[in-house]
Order: sequence, then structure tokens, then C-alpha cells
Amino acid sequence: MVLTLLKAKPETKLGKQICKVVLDHFEKQYSKELGDAWNTVRDILTSPSCWQYAVLLNRFNYPFELEKDLHLKGYHSLLQGSLPYYPKSMKCYLSRTPHRMPSERHQIGNLKKYYLLNAASLLPVLALELRDGEKVLDLCAAPGGKSLALLQCAYPGYLHCNEYNSLRLRWLRQTLESFIPQPLVNVIKVSELDGREMGDAQPETFDKVLVDAPCSNDRSWLFSSDSQKAACRISQRRNLPLLQIELLRSAIKALRPGGLLVYSTCTLSKAENQDVISEVLNSYRDVVPVDIKEMARTCSQDFTFAPTGQECGLLVIPDKGKAWGPMYVAKLKKSWTT
Repeated sequence: MVLTLLKAKPETKLGKQICKVVLDHFEKQYSKELGDAWNTVRDILTSPSCWQYAVLLNRFNYPFELEKDLHLKGYHSLLQGSLPYYPKSMKCYLSRTPHRMPSERHQIGNLKKYYLLNAASLLPVLALELRDGEKVLDLCAAPGGKSLALLQCAYPGYLHCNEYNSLRLRWLRQTLESFIPQPLVNVIKVSELDGREMGDAQPETFDKVLVDAPCSNDRSWLFSSDSQKAACRISQRRNLPLLQIELLRSAIKALRPGGLLVYSTCTLSKAENQDVISEVLNSYRDVVPVDIKEMARTCSQDFTFAPTGQECGLLVIPDKGKAWGPMYVAKLKKSWTT
């Protein structure tokens, strides 16, 4: 396979005009929350030509020739050997330069060889520490990148991928069909349930739960083409933490005692990140934080982190040469009640 790299261009989808309404809103909020770091973060987020794209190889149709080409092009393996939990079966490559490989087309019956993603989105997956045979819930699964990454880590006994939005659900199904062989599909359930109802539907069922919650997606919102729609989003933004807390409450119900839960967003917003986790921890006696500071220490070569004030929470912020994120990750455990 010949490796073709495409630089982000102004006329591409990523080159849409910046929405001033959103940028002004972010400027007021994030300059307070991030301090001086916001200046660099803003420069990266508003410059798609600086964005980087990681290449997650599909172990179910492994591209050996592509892997060789990636090495020749100067790509390096993400976090290999640096984390206590990093499965050998997961192979993700990234470059420090803002190159983007072309996406593969969806072809029925042919598995894709790689998936392009923001490398920071693998941190919630790795934080789950998935083992073979475990029952796993991906509560807000579309478009499917994290579900796919979970399957690169281990062979779950049962994987439940849920997505409430019908359009995004179709995207999720197509992602799974494009990357996962038919025999493995038999251990995957895809549903369209309101995530807030999952806990009542399947109480104490899962060993691991991922809540990649709906959030004010900072990268996407900055390039909103409709300023009126953007203004509406901003006005409704204050409602997101309530939804996120309700999703977490449902996820906790669905988690078995002793199980792990990872919460993630792709926003810098403290109200949707640290404040949500603090509210949940203050509400449950049987949910405890899990220290993941070690992940930040071992990942500092590839990612830049902002302080969160939480041992259980990490915030990846875009930086020069490390244009990954935003990505917030928090890890919780449901303890056994006595």
C-alpha cells in the first residue's frame, strides 16, 4: 500500500470559517479557566492546518505494508510500553507534523485497514483496562471510534454499543461493519436506547462502562457555519452538565460492584468535566475516584495536560507539535457495599 499524506487545506471541510459567536464565548470562558495556556490552545483550535491525525491499525485486517510505510514516514507508536496497561494488539501511529492520510471508503464485505482519529480519544479506552471476556458498555457509542478501539484492546465477552441519536446510530453501525469481522459481531449488541434509561434496563450488568458523553464539542463548534444555530447551542450549553450527570447515574446503575467507569468529553469546559465528576462523587457513597495521574506522567511525551485539581481526572489540551484534544478523562470505581 502506498502511503499518501494530505495536508489540511483551506478548502477542505476542516477549513470552514471560524464562528465568531462561538470564539467570543470560548474566549471569555477559557481565558479564565486555562489562563495563559488558552492563547496556545486557541491558536491550535482555530488553525486546522496544525491539526494532527493518528492512525489506528485494524488488527482484524492488519496492514503490514502500511505499517512499514508509516515507519519510513517518521510516524511513531503511541505510548508503546509506557503504560501499565497497553495491549500489544493495539497499534496506533502518529506523526508530530500535521499530516492526514486519506480515509478509506466503506465497502460492504471488505474490512478497512485503519481508522483516523484524535490520538487523545484513545486515553478513555486505555483507562478502562479492558480484559478478554469482560462485559462492556459503550453508552454513547457513535460514531464508533472508541468501540473500535476497545475491540483492538481485547476480546470482550459482550460489548453493548448504545446510541440514542438515530442518524449517529447509522454511522455507528457502518463503522462496526467496516472494521469488525462477522464472527465477532455476534458478541456485539447495538441499541438505540436513551442512555439515561440503561441503568434501569440492565442493572449491575457490566464490568466496564464508558460514558463518552454528549458535550460542547469545542473543535466542531468553532466552525459552525450557522451563527444563529451556534448562538442557540451556546444558550443551551448550560443544560449539558445535567444531561451528563444523568447519563453517569444511569451508567453507575448498569455497572456491577467492583467495576470501572470512565467518563470522557471533547470539551475544555470545567462545568462539563470536573464539576460533573465532583457532583457524582458527592452523590454516591459506593463510587470512588481512581487515581490516573500516572497516565499523565507516562503520556507527557505525546500529550500536553492542563491541571484539573483531581487525581481521577485528566485534561488533554492542544499544544504546538501535540495538537491532540481537547479530551477530558475521569476514572471511577463502584465499590462493594457492606
